[in-house]
Amino acid sequence: MERVWGLLACVGLCVQAAYAWAEALPMASRASLLTERAPLYVQTSVSAPSSPSLFAGTSGKSLFAPMPVSLAAPPAFGSIPTPGLGPVGQLRSLIAHAEAGAKGYDAVQYGADILPDGPPTSLTLQEIFDWIDETPGQPHAIGRYQFIPPTLHRLVKRLGISPKARFSPHVQDQLADILLQEAGLHRFLRGEMERQVFMNNLAKIWAGLPNDTGKSHYHGFAGNKATMTWTFFDAQMARIFPG
Repeated sequence: MERVWGLLACVGLCVQAAYAWAEALPMASRASLLTERAPLYVQTSVSAPSSPSLFAGTSGKSLFAPMPVSLAAPPAFGSIPTPGLGPVGQLRSLIAHAEAGAKGYDAVQYGADILPDGPPTSLTLQEIFDWIDETPGQPHAIGRYQFIPPTLHRLVKRLGISPKARFSPHVQDQLADILLQEAGLHRFLRGEMERQVFMNNLAKIWAGLPNDTGKSHYHGFAGNKATMTWTFFDAQMARIFPG
C-alpha cells in the first residue's frame, strides 16, 4: 500500500510538471498539443524584480507588484505572521511567502487583465470557476497557494467540497494540505523521508521554492527563478521541524 501511495504522489507531481512544460510553450504550440476547450495555465508565484517564478506564466514579469525581496538575502522569516501556528501552519506560511505576496489568501495572478468580481475569499468556488470560464486567454492562478484551474478542480473534487462553498482561508489551507501530502508530508513527519528530499518535493509543486541546487525546479522555464535561497529555505525548515 505504501508503494501505491508513493506512486500516486509521483504521478501527481509529474502532472504538475507537465502543465508547467505546456505553459512554457508558445500559444500556437500549445494549441497543437491540447484539445481542451479551456486553456491550461501554470501555477503562479511571487518573485523578486527581474526574476519571475515559473508560475508567473510566459509574460516574463512577476505576477505581483515587485516586493522588496533580495534573492541573496531574503527578509527574516519572523516578518511572516506565524505566531501560534503549529509546524504545518508555519510551513504553509513559508510557502505563501514564496508564492502569494502581501495579498495572501486574496492574491490573484498579476497577469490577469480581468479580475474576479471581488476578493477571492469573498467568492464561492463556483464563482471562481465561472470567472475562469468567462475569461479565457489569461492566467487564473488564485489564492494564497496560487492554485491553477486544473489543480483547483482536482483538489476540490478530491475533497468533495460543494461549489457553493466560499473560497475561504480554511478551504484554501485544506486544498494546500493535499499538495503537502502528495509531497510526502506524512512520511517526513514519521521520519521516513529526509528533510532535503521533502524540500525538493515541495519545490516540484511550488516554483517559488528552490531545490537543493539553489534554483527553482522549473528554473529557465518562462524565465522562472526561486524567490528565496536554499540556505534560507533550509534554515526555516530546520527551525519549523527541529530534529
